[in-house]
Amino acid sequence: MKYVWISLVAVVLVLGGLVWYKYYFVFGEGVKSGVLNYAVKKGNIFKTYEGKLIQEGFGRGKTGALTSYEFEFSIENEAVYKQLEMNSGKTFDLHYKEYHGILPWRGNTKYVVDQVINMK
Repeated sequence: MKYVWISLVAVVLVLGGLVWYKYYFVFGEGVKSGVLNYAVKKGNIFKTYEGKLIQEGFGRGKTGALTSYEFEFSIENEAVYKQLEMNSGKTFDLHYKEYHGILPWRGNTKYVVDQVINMK
């Protein structure tokens, strides 16, 4: 009976560690710059804040000319959302965290913006 409890505790700890790694471990973080396309609050059950940044640059587009890159992200708190919502169309430098997995109450993407670094 003692080995059953030890095995059960070990399985629970391993599963807990895997869940933490998948959904709460910050895989990467950085800053993205671009023009804010939109910031919205949406969701069926969990209302989350979402946004899209348009980054310009050279890339491999269909025409071989200037292409744009889209950075879709979730927003961590209402204060950051309000700042983005009131300034749509402006250029932002946004600090973000990247996770391995998506949680429905955290947003629809694995990229979560936690602060505005700069706004032009």
